[in-house]
Amino acid sequence: MRTVAFVEGVRTPFGKAGDKGIFAGTRADDLVINTIRELLRRHPELPPERVDEVAIAATTQIGDQGLTIGRTAALLAGLPKSVPGFAIDRMCAGAMTAVTSTASGIGFGAYDVVIAGGVEHMGHHPMGEGVDPNPRIIADKLVDPSALVMGQTAENLHDRFPAITRQRTDAYGARSQERYADAVKAGKIGPELVPVATRSAELGWGLATEDEPPRPGTTVEQLATLRTPFRPHGRITAGNAAGLNDGATAAILADEETALELGMPVGMRLVGYSFMGVEPEVMGVGPIPATEKLLKRTGLSISDIGLFEINEAFAVQVLAFLDHFGIDELDERVNPWGGAIACGHPLAASGVRLMTQLSRNFAEHPEVRYGMNTMCIGLGMGGTVIWENPAFDGGK
Repeated sequence: MRTVAFVEGVRTPFGKAGDKGIFAGTRADDLVINTIRELLRRHPELPPERVDEVAIAATTQIGDQGLTIGRTAALLAGLPKSVPGFAIDRMCAGAMTAVTSTASGIGFGAYDVVIAGGVEHMGHHPMGEGVDPNPRIIADKLVDPSALVMGQTAENLHDRFPAITRQRTDAYGARSQERYADAVKAGKIGPELVPVATRSAELGWGLATEDEPPRPGTTVEQLATLRTPFRPHGRITAGNAAGLNDGATAAILADEETALELGMPVGMRLVGYSFMGVEPEVMGVGPIPATEKLLKRTGLSISDIGLFEINEAFAVQVLAFLDHFGIDELDERVNPWGGAIACGHPLAASGVRLMTQLSRNFAEHPEVRYGMNTMCIGLGMGGTVIWENPAFDGGK
């Protein structure tokens, strides 16, 4: 098996879904096309014809997110017609799966260089648009009806773990906003962003250069006043969960020898990945067994992981993971630049955002050898990827 290198990832700014969001007048496919073009611009050392595959994920594969978006985005981004592409769907872990699937091809020798990413325009395509769930899912009691509403699954997770109170999740949400704001001020977040031209009937043409969802200065006291839309007197609010967002991500992956031959940087090396299924009505616990499976497979322990990028679909899901593995919720190794509660979670795009931030964190932490991306996935799944830091200096 060959060594798989994560070369670099980029993303658009993330917008708020809806008529007033920055990308309301922008096509979903144009978002991901911008990311692919930016990767090619940043890496002139990569001949476009050396790209062997383009894998792009989208959860709702209709309209401007349909028509085998990996292939159409590759064509419209200017890649040669000889470069194939495909679409992929694993809900929130779409981009993560685009990476792991193509990375497997690299390791096996089918590819040398790939582009993998994801896009979700939740303003154009709300989650579940156009789907027709088989009635047997409910009628045969295969899953609890709440499994089809992500916010309700998060409330179920609170039921399962009563020690995770709303107060704890609100505090986590405020901390995510604070860490994100600090990272922006320090210039940590920004270099990976791809400016996107926007159009509004009201405001005309514009340029999106920063994330729209963040609310810097958010306090726990403010969050305590928010309503709980999924259950009367519940615990899930807009302040301790990711919002509905629009955005796209893409990354270059390559066989490490090929990357070095072409003069491309190596941001991370793939160690392994794992996906696991859990009860759909508590999908937020998915990262726990996925991580346990991967640690066993790689021979690593949770103490070997020096940086964590955990998708913040809901604060309760992150806290369940941290509690299970005995990690303090204030641990600076966990989402040091904030997370999806602050910057947003455009479903299928988020996996590569997590990887991009981990890669850029690795460069600042040569004392860290291993890092982890993990996320819960709708319909009861979890996914985890472990990477090795090429800048590791032996812990000197």
